[in-house]
Amino acid sequence: MERRTLLRGLGLVAAGGAWGLAVPRTATAAGGGTPSESVTPDEALERLIAGNRRFVAGELLHPHQDVERRIEVAPSQHPFASVFSCIDSRVPPEVVFDQGLGDLFVIRDAAQNLDALIQGSVEYGPVENGTPLVVVMGHQRCGAVIAAVESLEHGVDLGPYLNEIVAALKPAYDAAKASGVPAEELVDATIRQQTALTVQVLAADPRLVPLVDAGALAIQGAYYSLDTGEVSWSGLDDQAQASGRLVSRRGRRESQPSSVR
Repeated sequence: MERRTLLRGLGLVAAGGAWGLAVPRTATAAGGGTPSESVTPDEALERLIAGNRRFVAGELLHPHQDVERRIEVAPSQHPFASVFSCIDSRVPPEVVFDQGLGDLFVIRDAAQNLDALIQGSVEYGPVENGTPLVVVMGHQRCGAVIAAVESLEHGVDLGPYLNEIVAALKPAYDAAKASGVPAEELVDATIRQQTALTVQVLAADPRLVPLVDAGALAIQGAYYSLDTGEVSWSGLDDQAQASGRLVSRRGRRESQPSSVR
């Protein structure tokens, strides 16, 4: 049974219900525990950029990974960001951003593919927990994209389940092909297109749009380099990335390969 069909059977993709739009709760500066200090989308991004800078430099703090933190967040959680990324074992968001217990909602599947279950999981942080930032993070040499491009370029049958991933990645592949990139850049261009298209879908999510319009939420594309450990951010120039300031709270609607540098 397809996951989407199962969700319908359980009543989890209905328009209303417990996951209907709610007034955002307040995230804390620490990311968990009792909500006492408001965190803006800009501040959440600044925290991720600072954590990744520590990771790249090998100066990790490993925050919020002790017994006290475990006890603090056991009753409730208030993460300051949601990260939607790939299942790749080399890209764990809590490590890449040097965060700990209660700091991040993390949603992972192959190449950031959305379906009803995943989109609902992304919605959960902002809608039910007041999380002010959603990051969609693709990464260098994504195995799922490599396999999908190989399948689409050469007609390779990957079997019924992996073929579903190929089908889900075809719009990004088509956009990358249409951009005229050289063959050796097709995989990376598809990765970047997939991130941009996923951000575009989330930016139009009816439960997220009011939060974005109110300035309570930002949806941000990102790209992780396996070689350097550095995360780059779509739509942010070098100066903006150094400061962590968002260019737009509305999310990225374009789907050009340059949208995630």
